Amino acid sequence: MPLPGPSVALVAGGSRGLGLAVARELLSRGWRVHVAARDAAELERLAHEATAGLLRTHVVDVADAEAVGRLVGAVVEADGRVDAAFHVAGTIQVGALESVTLGHVEEAIGTMLWGPVHLSLAVLPAMRRQGRGRIGVVSSVGGLVAVPRLLPYSIAKFGAVGLAEGLAAELAGTGVTVTSVTPWLMRTGGHEHAHFTGDGAADHAWFAPGASLPGLTVPAERAARRIVDGVLAGRVVVDTSPLPRLARVVHGLAPATTVRALGLAARVLPGAAPRRDWRARDAPHTDGHAVAHRRGDRVLGVLTAAGRRAARRLNQPAARPTPEEVAAPPDARGD
Repeated sequence: MPLPGPSVALVAGGSRGLGLAVARELLSRGWRVHVAARDAAELERLAHEATAGLLRTHVVDVADAEAVGRLVGAVVEADGRVDAAFHVAGTIQVGALESVTLGHVEEAIGTMLWGPVHLSLAVLPAMRRQGRGRIGVVSSVGGLVAVPRLLPYSIAKFGAVGLAEGLAAELAGTGVTVTSVTPWLMRTGGHEHAHFTGDGAADHAWFAPGASLPGLTVPAERAARRIVDGVLAGRVVVDTSPLPRLARVVHGLAPATTVRALGLAARVLPGAAPRRDWRARDAPHTDGHAVAHRRGDRVLGVLTAAGRRAARRLNQPAARPTPEEVAAPPDARGD
């Protein structure tokens, strides 16, 4: 049963990219929206988004359970309730297995698995008292099939799918619904901020166009409308295009076949990776914008033009790389 009308929403990871598109969609429907993110500067740039005082921002790291608890308390104190919570916060690391450390895996799980765990458990008491509520956990097609070169990301996203589906079953009949959102590739400009852990130049050459090309990617604003519609309607699963549904069906019927196919893809992807001690707790990487700056590839610039326009719309314009990033040796900078 849909919620009866505009009320109070919390969007974790709403300062840029898809999360910002979700927040804007809610604002356009007259909702009071609380946006939480780690980056204070990004949140400050959202000041112009406020419509009749409907937007509030909070600096919070979703990997910190205590901080998320305080965030939800602040929302309830300010507005008396929380009717919908969306976990959209994410990070993506791109690189071959040899470049992955425990630090990379912990970083991914902290944001994209512990984050939705913390948010969901924190909002549940208020929603149960209200007798209604909506929770949306944004995963990915990478949470349905393990995409090559994105191992930490897929580990966390698979967990997020399990969390959302398990909560949906546990909360059946309570008036609180949980939706597992599994988007296809979206044009958000996120490739500019992706973390390249291995051969940055080689991996950026396929990843950036794949995250940018119209026809291959879904515009973030269109995806946000579908996500908001589905979560507020209390659907169990929301896909932003037919392709995640296809992936779910094919992998469900023939998992060994899909794994073998993805293995072939992994073998043909370019780029040797620096071999790192897997036990290391640091997470060395180079941001996508720094890799692009060093490459200076005009063809790649054309292929990623739509992605860069999306980045500017969605509060994630590329920063110029620091001198340290440009001068870093290959192992340190991920290429």
